[in-house]
Amino acid sequence: MILSIKNMVCDRCIMSVKYQLAKIGIIPKEVRLGEVYIDRELSKLEFEKVEVVLKENGFEILSDKKHQLIESIKNLVVKIIHHNHEFVSINYSNYIEEKLKKDYKYLSTLFSEVEGTTIEKYIIKQKIERVKELIVYNERTLSEIADELGYSSVAYLSSQFKKVTGYTPSHFKGIKEIKRKSLDKV
Repeated sequence: MILSIKNMVCDRCIMSVKYQLAKIGIIPKEVRLGEVYIDRELSKLEFEKVEVVLKENGFEILSDKKHQLIESIKNLVVKIIHHNHEFVSINYSNYIEEKLKKDYKYLSTLFSEVEGTTIEKYIIKQKIERVKELIVYNERTLSEIADELGYSSVAYLSSQFKKVTGYTPSHFKGIKEIKRKSLDKV
């Protein structure tokens, strides 16, 4: 049995879901971003317990196929931007289409209908959140960050950053009150 879970966007979320399920006696075979694999069917009572414990912890089981597909798109984007620590220079539309085995035009239209924004804008928002994170850590130069996230130049990264946040990267770095968002809120 596979459960698609909304808002499960980081390793800490995975640990939390595993822990919460174990507390109610359900040991999943595997837990990945947005998905829980259980090697048996759950009884109605068990399923209801899972729904309750997940909801109490900010997660939600997605039963609608369209919403599952949207969550899969989001998880792919989050995974490649936030959890891949190698140079990222990919064509996102090809990557998403290949991973989900569905036509990108269909996925893009569905995403826009359900989320009220495009996949491209979602990717940009995720990249900017990653840039914020890397700026706050102060371990890389802006040039290294631009390279890591596949920007063609520091100038392009900076202009996109300012367009999304209203700040230049250097101004953002100097702000005492950091204005980052959790990934499930992007």
